[in-house]
Amino acid sequence: MYTAIKGIYENGKLTLLEPAPDVEKAEVLVTFLEETTHSFRKKKRTLGGLKSLGGSIPEDFNEPLDDLKDYV
Repeated sequence: MYTAIKGIYENGKLTLLEPAPDVEKAEVLVTFLEETTHSFRKKKRTLGGLKSLGGSIPEDFNEPLDDLKDYV
């Protein structure tokens, strides 16, 4: 079983941000993720933005599918 625990490595010391699982002995794998200063801004969504794809909802959209008639 794998358990991921977030922590901070700073000045040669690893500090876990949550308690470790209660096990007597286990192998561990430490992955270092570099800090980024990027701020990820979400693009503002425009209502009706997918209309340009030309799709439409068919009239029988909510009708049962023929393939599933045996189950309904």
